[in-house]
Amino acid sequence: MPIKRILVVDDSPTELYHFTQVLQANGYEVMTAGNGEEAIEMATSQQPDLVLMDVIMPGINGFQATRKITRDERTKHIPIIICTTKAQETDKVWGMRQGACDYLIKPVQRSDLLGKIRALG
Repeated sequence: MPIKRILVVDDSPTELYHFTQVLQANGYEVMTAGNGEEAIEMATSQQPDLVLMDVIMPGINGFQATRKITRDERTKHIPIIICTTKAQETDKVWGMRQGACDYLIKPVQRSDLLGKIRALG
């Protein structure tokens, strides 16, 4: 299934802007959420083709939100790429165990991001 609609989840307005600009310039429809709770709600109601998930956020963090989305019957088909500053190998392993299909370290390179998205579509 081609990826067209992407939900970007980050509590940083700067990061949301950056991801939105890159994705829209490459033809993707972008939705944004500022925290984990909003991400879970939007994944359920909007059914995006992909979620780009930050980890460090207030309230429900990205690992918890990823786990909830990937274990819910209504949303488990939605792939999640974690995009975070948490660069330890243990973080990556933990993120993948929560259900993420990939893991990118910020600052995310445009070519890496677009390559990962194309590989999923």
